[in-house]
Amino acid sequence: MPTAPPAPLAAAAHPRDAAAVPLRTAEPAAVLAPAAPVVEAAGGDQVEAGPVRTYEVRTYGCQMNVHDSERLAGLLEDAGYRRAGTDAPPDLVVFNTCAVRENADNKLYGNLSHLAPAKAERPDLQIAVGGCLAQKDRGEILRRAPYVDVVFGTHNVGSLPVLLERARHNREAQIEILDQLEVFPSSLPARRDSASSAWVSISVGCNNTCTFCIVPSLRGREADRRPGDVLAEVGMLAAEGVLEVTLLGQNVNAYGSDLGDRGAFAALLRACGRVPGIERVRFTSPHPRDFTADVIEAMAQTPEVCPQLHMPLQSGSDRILRAMRRSYRSERYLRILDDVRSALPDAAITTDVIVGFPGETEQDFQDTLDVVAASRFASAFTFQYSPRPGTPAATMDGQVPREVVAERYQRLQRVVEESALAGNQAQVGREVEILVSVGEGRKDERTQRLSGRARDGRLVHFTPVGPAVTGDVRPGDVVRTVVSSAAPHHLVADGPLLQHRRTVAGDRWAEGRTPRTGGVGLGMPGLGRARRAPAPSACSAG
Repeated sequence: MPTAPPAPLAAAAHPRDAAAVPLRTAEPAAVLAPAAPVVEAAGGDQVEAGPVRTYEVRTYGCQMNVHDSERLAGLLEDAGYRRAGTDAPPDLVVFNTCAVRENADNKLYGNLSHLAPAKAERPDLQIAVGGCLAQKDRGEILRRAPYVDVVFGTHNVGSLPVLLERARHNREAQIEILDQLEVFPSSLPARRDSASSAWVSISVGCNNTCTFCIVPSLRGREADRRPGDVLAEVGMLAAEGVLEVTLLGQNVNAYGSDLGDRGAFAALLRACGRVPGIERVRFTSPHPRDFTADVIEAMAQTPEVCPQLHMPLQSGSDRILRAMRRSYRSERYLRILDDVRSALPDAAITTDVIVGFPGETEQDFQDTLDVVAASRFASAFTFQYSPRPGTPAATMDGQVPREVVAERYQRLQRVVEESALAGNQAQVGREVEILVSVGEGRKDERTQRLSGRARDGRLVHFTPVGPAVTGDVRPGDVVRTVVSSAAPHHLVADGPLLQHRRTVAGDRWAEGRTPRTGGVGLGMPGLGRARRAPAPSACSAG
């Protein structure tokens, strides 16, 4: 499952541990004009648009969900909705849910209960629940929250506008959960959440059978987009001023297996780097099983591909990896890291680790600590194992007591922080290029600093002063500066800027605009058996 940090670089807290974040962006008046009186939703259904209604999307979970929420926003705006401001409550609240961890259920139902009084007071308020938890729980959501209007799954995101209209017209809840993907999400419109950085999905679904993971049963089998469609979307984003794209997939480097081309991912990295206007290319999350020499070569030889790698470890114990059905062992994992660092000496490597998997002994955990220490991670998202109904691990013998898991978790955190601090301290005195971001520094207002991401994904808080500064430094602009100090989770650069480059993305941010992209491609990769795709460099749909 993809578990790299959101948007599109590492953050201090993993999104699965965060509260739901409303998807909101200021819009100019022209963009907020309602759609035509009649709109066509996915599948060709005609929907009558009444008075302009406002919406809010609350997103839980991984970056796949964040990108799905951008699609939901694009669909709703095509159907005549506009994003809610802060001056009035929304007419529609959409929950895009996660089902990976045990507390996902509690978060959703807790937040739904908070909306119950508002629904009683405003019966026209609509509530929709989609995403992985909706795919899993289906009718259970209406049983526990009967005031919900629409429940839709991961395979029919495009149905949301029609289901909402049907629920209003019929005055009864609508549930539509498909067991197979209806259309490829990239064929749907999207309202992007950032003016400078964008997600680009290159595949959906997962063919792995990890015993702890429920994602394959909710997202389905892996399906790859045609490389020409991917490059068309990247080009569309670049034309809108986007500087940075992150290629998304449940196992992103397995890309090409569905198309019959095992070298397609390395070729796609190189091709994305050649798209005019794109300065940074990232990808998440790769699987160690599929990490091959041609990918490392493409990373090293394509300047636009950032020196950053997020690759889940999950456990350093070979016995536990076998029980997890992870098809690599610790020696293989460490060899990949050595190969990456040989080709990219300054690469920042991050990971995911699960503590307390069923049957984990103290020796197994010590093996994990040893591998984590040897890996020298720049950061790690660490999770206390929680059983998910429907996964093999949930019924395994040897469930580890919670107090033991919690104690091991704290020990692992200390090892990760030591490694992260050492890596960050090595950056002091180095010149870094920063893509300025929005709101990543909690203390920025007090310290008068701004924040952004270096090319290797590290978070940098910097002081926007010096003779190189030309006007306001805005999110989406690019600056260069020197690192002056370090902490485990960030760098600080308090000296004068060496360079400030104003960008189209910065202009768009200042105008309150983010890119709105139409769907790319005709939907699913093909009918029947997939056929071999041309190399991405051909820039054509296979």
